[in-house]
Amino acid sequence: MMASKGDSNTKGRGDKISSRDGGPSQEAESHDNSHGAETLTPQLTPEEEAALVAESNKHKAEASTLFTSGNYDAAINKYDMALGLLPATLDYELAVLRSNISVCHLNLEEWKEAITTATAALDNLDKAEQASEEKYLADKADEEDVEEEIISPGAALAGPPLPESDKDYALAHRKRQENIARIRAKALIRRARARSELGGWQNLEGAIADYKAIAAMSNLPASDMAFAWAQLKKLPARAKAAQEEETAEMWGKLKQLGNGILKPFGLSTDNFKMVQDEKTGGYSMNFEGGAGGSKS
Repeated sequence: MMASKGDSNTKGRGDKISSRDGGPSQEAESHDNSHGAETLTPQLTPEEEAALVAESNKHKAEASTLFTSGNYDAAINKYDMALGLLPATLDYELAVLRSNISVCHLNLEEWKEAITTATAALDNLDKAEQASEEKYLADKADEEDVEEEIISPGAALAGPPLPESDKDYALAHRKRQENIARIRAKALIRRARARSELGGWQNLEGAIADYKAIAAMSNLPASDMAFAWAQLKKLPARAKAAQEEETAEMWGKLKQLGNGILKPFGLSTDNFKMVQDEKTGGYSMNFEGGAGGSKS
């Protein structure tokens, strides 16, 4: 089960990530530019693209073996090589690789890198989802155009065979969307874990948002769903405490800065008091002088 610092013991650098975070997906995956650049030109023939994908998958398979053996640094390097071979247009495949790299960083307790790569994977999935929808609509429109041609006078004998219905397009589209949703769940779980481990108000709020998205999914095992809801009960208190701590720290720094500015005038920030207006909820600043505590 995934665990956040403060909720359970943190895994060591050599320990594998929990089953909830998952191991690398057995598909092509990608990563952010800090681990590899997508430099391939989009003008590739289908044969050239297929060859690059096949070579990328070889590196991916080697990376998965390294991951299983606990050699996470080497696995990241191999995933980077796989990433560098994939055309930038293959957003789904890039997302799978980036999600795999994210779980490597989780095992290495490199929380920031895990967040970055999981976020990059989610960005790719958004693009892949849009492309899948556009392809489905285009295929459906093409089928309708063919049907119109077939029923036109004299065309029935010469026309190409028609599919029985658009069920084939719908089935392929649904399968693609299911795959995207599956990788999205993994990337969200990994980013939520990393944000929770890294801590801080902003990261904890981000983890809450991720777990809310996870809890709204319909493709998760019951154990993952239960864990997400458990985190949604725990994290708000941590986020509030972090907010209060960071706010106090900010005011402390501002006070220190203010005292440096006011010192030459024989004043300090203690001479100024913030007073809240009970009616409007706004604040005003009152000056309190030396002896007698006069206000102005």
